[in-house]
Amino acid sequence: MWGRFYWAKNGAGAKRGDGIVVLFAWPSSQESQLKSHVDLYWSLGWDCLICHVDFVTQFFPKRSIAVVNGIFGELIKEIKIGPLPIVLAVFSVASKCCFYKFLQLVEGQCEGQQVNGCSNFQDDYRLLRDCICGQMYDSSPVEFTNDLKLPDSPRVVSWVAKAFTSALDALLINKFEVARAEYWQTLYSSVSIGPFLILCSEDDELTPYKVVQSFAQRLQELGADVSILKWRNSPHVAHYKNHQCEYRDAVTKFLGKASLTYSRRRLHRTCRNKIPESVCNLHKAAYKSNESFKKVAVDPSDHFFLPSSVELNETRNEGSSSPIDEQKQELFRVPSIKPQGVLSQILFDVCIPKNIEGWDIKPISSLNKSCGHLNPVKSFRRSRL
Repeated sequence: MWGRFYWAKNGAGAKRGDGIVVLFAWPSSQESQLKSHVDLYWSLGWDCLICHVDFVTQFFPKRSIAVVNGIFGELIKEIKIGPLPIVLAVFSVASKCCFYKFLQLVEGQCEGQQVNGCSNFQDDYRLLRDCICGQMYDSSPVEFTNDLKLPDSPRVVSWVAKAFTSALDALLINKFEVARAEYWQTLYSSVSIGPFLILCSEDDELTPYKVVQSFAQRLQELGADVSILKWRNSPHVAHYKNHQCEYRDAVTKFLGKASLTYSRRRLHRTCRNKIPESVCNLHKAAYKSNESFKKVAVDPSDHFFLPSSVELNETRNEGSSSPIDEQKQELFRVPSIKPQGVLSQILFDVCIPKNIEGWDIKPISSLNKSCGHLNPVKSFRRSRL
């Protein structure tokens, strides 16, 4: 294995944090150099999973797949206990050592991927993708070139590294170009993960500001939420050491934004899983309502047929009625009019004339028998008076 990883939790046996920060450290970094960042995440209630890889993985990123698989397995174990928001923090050249291979693994695009010996873990991919909700870049990303860059390394080591890269330049130039295109494509394709926070400096020689600015601009063009905190004079991977207040405020705000993204994503997935059942019930209710109309008049001789009170009583006596049947009974129940009621008396007085002495009513036999149909309206003649 060309690297290692380990947990840095806030106290043994303590309760779980509010989230997890996966810290991809730069090669040759020491635990003491990362302690200030780990303490910062702890103070904000987040646990930390730290990944260290060897410097050779800059030129052979596939060497880091074993470490990446290990990180993937650790995160899956943790979020299966209970889902948590996960933020990826990348420092310096770690972006091209193992970080972009981790992104490929999460998207199911990494060669030779395997987690805990399982061949079918698509559900694990989906679960982890839902939990990852943000990315932080500190003095990163670096350009994918054939120059070996080691922050805080002695001068002798830098000379040896330069000689080593000169030999690789002649042998692997074409391979570097292919890997470079794959590297940037992977970083840009991660815009759907969540918001970005980029911490950089204008005088950083290992991570030129032009590279960082171009990266941020491209992310924004792709629709990403990008926040940039830039200093004019700040050493490489030492921004927190020299600008603690600004750095802490930016990270605090960013973790809050990432947590909000995670909560919205969980809520959206929960609502989306419940929609099919609701839509199905809605269709059933609409179908039953339409069935209550037995016939629709499409011709002048057609009529609407509504269930009578006798039919409703018979249906009620057959057995227990469903809520839909009870609603139909209430819909088609016609109020009765009692003969001795006030309403019946009013209708009787209006509809029945009291004096018909002057009316001239001709018998039906006097009508023309040649008419095929009897028109009752023409049977009445208005009084000559």
